[in-house]
Amino acid sequence: MSDAILRLRDAAFQYDGAEDRAVDGVSLDVAPGEFLAILGRNGSGKSTLARMLNALLIPTSGAVEVGGIAVSEENAYAVREICGMVFQNPDNQIVATVVEEDCAFGLENRGVPPEEIRRRVDEALTEVGMRERALASPSMLSGGQKQRIAIAGVLAMRPKVIAFDESTAMLDPVGRRDVFELARRINREEGVTVVWITHFMEEAVRADRVIVMDRGRIELEGTPREVFSNVQEVLALGLDVPEMMKLARDLRAAGLDVPMDTLTVEEMAEELCKCGA
Repeated sequence: MSDAILRLRDAAFQYDGAEDRAVDGVSLDVAPGEFLAILGRNGSGKSTLARMLNALLIPTSGAVEVGGIAVSEENAYAVREICGMVFQNPDNQIVATVVEEDCAFGLENRGVPPEEIRRRVDEALTEVGMRERALASPSMLSGGQKQRIAIAGVLAMRPKVIAFDESTAMLDPVGRRDVFELARRINREEGVTVVWITHFMEEAVRADRVIVMDRGRIELEGTPREVFSNVQEVLALGLDVPEMMKLARDLRAAGLDVPMDTLTVEEMAEELCKCGA
């Protein structure tokens, strides 16, 4: 993939004192504008991989390039201008006591002129649906609202890539849906490349591509349908299959001719209509 915005070649990372590599020889290309979901059980290496994309961790060996820039200590700031990151706990990413000040924090550190900061902050808060809470205290917001503020702070920096490291894991179902849909909209409408790390299968099925990691390596890769069709392999890697695939299995056992690779609610509704159910 010659035009890849993210390129990894035999990339590895090993934490000090660890016997094994957290990421072990990963090679991967991600195209501009792609929505890539990364799955894997705890300890599989997916979060370590994401942190290398943002230069929070520097590869122990191999190569990682972000927008053509090699990830290294010297290039860390340049890499972060291209790839922003949203973490699992928004409280760890919010640094100010007023929403708009938090959103402006990164821009101020970069020395962006005040009038440009004002414009970008307003645009970012509008983008995430939080403009009306610009003067609120983040401590008074819900978990989902805090995560929107964290995303706004990243958006204001105008990155080409955003890595979401299990950013919906601590949210209730409504907040989880809202944050995921926001990421999808940013990807589809703004063309921002999204790396979405999750353990929710219903999120992964809506990605352009899915990779499954285990013990620091990529074990499965393909479209959601291709990956989840390998049911036994997915289960063996400590993951589950999407709810609609489980329902399809039960419906087939009841005599309805529903394809086993039905992934989404919309697909299931269409198949049930075909069956006259």
